[in-house]
Order: sequence, then C-alpha cells, then structure tokens
Amino acid sequence: MESTLPTILSGLNWPHPGLRWIPFDQIDQLRCFYGELFDLLGMWPRRTQSRIVFRKPVLTLRAYASNRNDGPVVLIIPAPIKRSYIWDLAPEASVVQQFVRNDISVYLAQWEQPGVDEQTYGLAEYADQLLLDCLHAIEKETGQRRIFLVGHSLGGTLAAIFSTLHPERLAGLILAGAPLHFGPKVDPLSSLVAASPCASSLNAMAGSVPGSVLDLASILAAPATFGYFRWMDWLVSLPNAQTLETHLRVERWTGDEMPLARRFFEEVVEWLYREDRFMRGTLKLDGLRATPESARVPLLCIVERQSAVAPPESVRPFYKAVRSRQKRWLWYEGDIGVSLQHVGMLVGRTAHQFLWPDVVRWIRQHAKSH
Repeated sequence: MESTLPTILSGLNWPHPGLRWIPFDQIDQLRCFYGELFDLLGMWPRRTQSRIVFRKPVLTLRAYASNRNDGPVVLIIPAPIKRSYIWDLAPEASVVQQFVRNDISVYLAQWEQPGVDEQTYGLAEYADQLLLDCLHAIEKETGQRRIFLVGHSLGGTLAAIFSTLHPERLAGLILAGAPLHFGPKVDPLSSLVAASPCASSLNAMAGSVPGSVLDLASILAAPATFGYFRWMDWLVSLPNAQTLETHLRVERWTGDEMPLARRFFEEVVEWLYREDRFMRGTLKLDGLRATPESARVPLLCIVERQSAVAPPESVRPFYKAVRSRQKRWLWYEGDIGVSLQHVGMLVGRTAHQFLWPDVVRWIRQHAKSH
C-alpha cells in the first residue's frame, strides 16, 4: 500500500505535463457514466426544492424554506470532494428535510467545479473567505448574525477551521465524521500520505485534481472500507426494497465526481494530513492563526467507532481543546443499506430515526441561549 500511489502517479510521464491527468479524467467520465446508468433505474437524487441565494467561483449558496422565519438557522458545509446532494438524497434520507420539518432554516454551501482561475484557491478561500461570504448573505436575509455550522467529512474540517477564525459568528458547531487530527498512527489516509511524495510535485499537471485520484487514494488506504464492505452492504440490502434503494442512490452519488483546485488539494494533503498544522496550532490563513482553543462555541461531534476516515482518535483532540462547557459527543453505530458507513450518518435509517432528531433538539436548546 505504501508505495502503490506514488508509483502510479510517477509513472504518468507523457511528453506534455498538461496531459498527465488524462487517464484520471477519463476515469472520472466513466464514473459519471456509471452514475447515469443508475439514473436509468430511477436512482437519481430526489432533492428538496430550493432557491439560489448567490453564485461565486467554486460555490453556490442554496436556501431551503421553513415554516418559520424566526427559528434557528443552519449552514451545511458538505465535503468538496463529492456533490452536495448526499445531504438531500431522498425525503426519507435527507438531513435537509429533517431540519426543514422542524422549522429550522437551512442553507447549503454547494461546492462547484473550479475553473482555470480558481486553481489558486486554497484553504483560505474554502475554509474562510467563501464561508464568511455565506454568513454575510444569510445575515442579510434572516437578520441573524450567529448561525449553526454543520459539516461532514472534509466539510466538517473546513467548518472546524472556520469556527476558530470567527467564533463570534457561530451559535454552535456540529461536526459529523470530520477528520481533525492527522498522522500515520491516527488514520490510514495519513499513512498513505506519509509514504507518498509531496503534493507540490503534482504542480506540473494542468487543471484541477480529478476526483478519481482521491478515490484511488481512499481505496489504497482503506480497501475494506471503500471496497469489500460496500459489496457486503449491497448483499445484506437485497431483501429490503427501501434499504436497497438507499444503497443504490448512494452508489450513484459515489460516481458523481468533484475535482479539486490544485492549491486546495496540495494544502489539504500537506498542511493537514502530512503536517497536522491545525491541531498543532501552526495553521495560518491570510495571517490569522487557526487554533482549536479559539473555537469558543457549543460543540456537537458525531463519530463512527470504526471509521477509517475520521476515527475517534482524529476527533478527540479537537473536542478536548475547544474552550466551551457546552460540548456533546454522539456515537453513530452504523446502518444497513448505506454503501459507505462514512455517509451512513447522513442517509441511514437509524441515523434519521434517532441521531438527527437528537441533533435537532440540541440545536433548539442552544438557539434559546442566543
């Protein structure tokens, strides 16, 4: 495992540097075609009606109506490596619907494909400037300066970083399966990064980093999580039509690739996974230091016990460092019919029966104190 990814990447030696991504771009296209085959089976996402608040390079801010204008407001931060509709996959598997049904105003930061001019976007844009733009727009619409930030996976990492830079803008922080502390002894992907060349060695390659590069890295780092267990989940889902439908919708989502801006990819790999700057307190964005101790906000962490992406050891240091007495830890115990347990906390049946109603109560409780 330790030498496979570097060997694959270094072997792509076409004469023109800009051609080196071609095999991965082609894989991205094949995976999109794979997703379109699921559409023919009716497995497309059944999304909630929304409106666009604004569009900016790499981000579209969407709003979802609630029955009340004076209730809590949440901003959802998806992981920028896949499409954001995993938060709104189908009515019975939608965190967006959970919030809307409980009179919580929902905004979603929908990440978009970076263009040529956005290849220089890094963590300063993704974890600070663009999210601050979202909060300004939300305040203009709702009059609420302090909102709840909700993030999953790498989206949760971005939300956590933002909370350390602007704690005064948040009523609470909810992190679901978000990796925050990194290292070879913490998670498999950090081990793979440690054995790979610096991400800056990919700068000669033109354009965005294809999503299939990240998929390959995930499979090499945790083959059971991203391979074997997905097939097993399909088998155990077969007897139940609704469970199988959710599994297939998630599979359709896995083929919907999202390329990353080259600088953002490099900074995530080097600054976070290799150097662990965030938890070490050495991460600086536009001159501001992002230290976990600065996140003086109510905190709710949702953690999967056996996660290969965000294991408990990756979350605990941040949880302990946050200077707030209002902290809570929720375990996600897994579901059948979610394909990837890492996204099960967003789409799983038991997650929507027990986990997200608990999150809604937590939001309401902390909204009253503001």
